[in-house]
Amino acid sequence: MMLHVPEVLSREQVAECRRILDNAEWGDGKATTGVQSAQAKRNWQLPEGSPALEHLREIVTSALMANPLFFSAALPQRILPPYFNRYEGGGYFGNHVDNAIRYAHGSPLGLRTDVSTTLFFSDPDEYEGGELIVEDTYGSHAARLPAGDAIVYPSTSLHRVEPVTKGARICSFLWTQSMVRDDWRRTMLFDLDVTIQKLRQQVGDTPEVIALTSHYHNLLRQWAEL
Repeated sequence: MMLHVPEVLSREQVAECRRILDNAEWGDGKATTGVQSAQAKRNWQLPEGSPALEHLREIVTSALMANPLFFSAALPQRILPPYFNRYEGGGYFGNHVDNAIRYAHGSPLGLRTDVSTTLFFSDPDEYEGGELIVEDTYGSHAARLPAGDAIVYPSTSLHRVEPVTKGARICSFLWTQSMVRDDWRRTMLFDLDVTIQKLRQQVGDTPEVIALTSHYHNLLRQWAEL
């Protein structure tokens, strides 16, 4: 499932993060990439040890965990601390699939990458190119979202970032280990959850809505890994 999550960050939060990011010192983006992916990657990344990194990570992680749409879609068990990147001057990232296991800096505890998320800090009119292209069995899907919005998609997907030919594309990217590792099961749970919420708004907690809610939690109980 590929999902647009609007307004993860407020305009005030975006402005605060952009002030920090626009004054940050960037390093080579290949620092967090495997050998194969590094050959197809040309961008900049906020390096570990950057004075601003922990504050930025706290803003992004807290906002995502408080967002009901993201939580329903990703069903997060653990989130790897977010990274921040910058594409400009023809920067790109060719077709690749994210590593199955990632490690936070300095931690021996691995995280299984079930869900990938890109959160935009640049508005579309600030740059040209830079579309995130995600490929699945239904074709190719492009994302180029307003600042503060996020795109969520399965980490198993083949994806790329098209070259940025003008301006700068600044984003955060991160991985989530879900309580439900299978994307199809997560999608079914998400669709059921959204339907329940809409029905509850329309008719309240009728016996039928309560029954559907019970089915949701029993499916989650059956499939969740904690």
